Amino acid sequence: MENVILTIHLILALLLIGVVLLQRSEGGGLGMGASGGAISGRAAATALGKITWVLAAMFIVTSISMTILASRSASTASVIDQIGAEQPAAKTPAPALPAGGDLLPPSTDGTPAAPPAATAPATPPAATAPATTAPATPDATAPAAPPASN
Repeated sequence: MENVILTIHLILALLLIGVVLLQRSEGGGLGMGASGGAISGRAAATALGKITWVLAAMFIVTSISMTILASRSASTASVIDQIGAEQPAAKTPAPALPAGGDLLPPSTDGTPAAPPAATAPATPPAATAPATTAPATPDATAPAAPPASN
């Protein structure tokens, strides 16, 4: 039943779109541009206008009927309740690091891989010698900056 109403609903939607696009654009949505006379302010109802009203009414009826059918078959359980019902699978712990703590792959002959040769940590040059830069002093031979103009 739901599929039949849904199919009718979709056909009505397409027909409604087509009929609205076929109508003449007069700008009469707010009563402007009406050609029904200067006194009434309302245009005469055309055949396309009547078809539009009928299709729109049928579209609303199918929308309401689909809502009623969907509410009858809906469960009373909340989505949040469904999330709490599912228990996640137990996660396996990550394997422990080897005794040396290295992450090198094992060698092909079955013996553990040798760690790379230990090198002395490089010390930055600033750590071995103190900075001996003198504070900058203005140079007497440099030209003076021109005064700022107002």
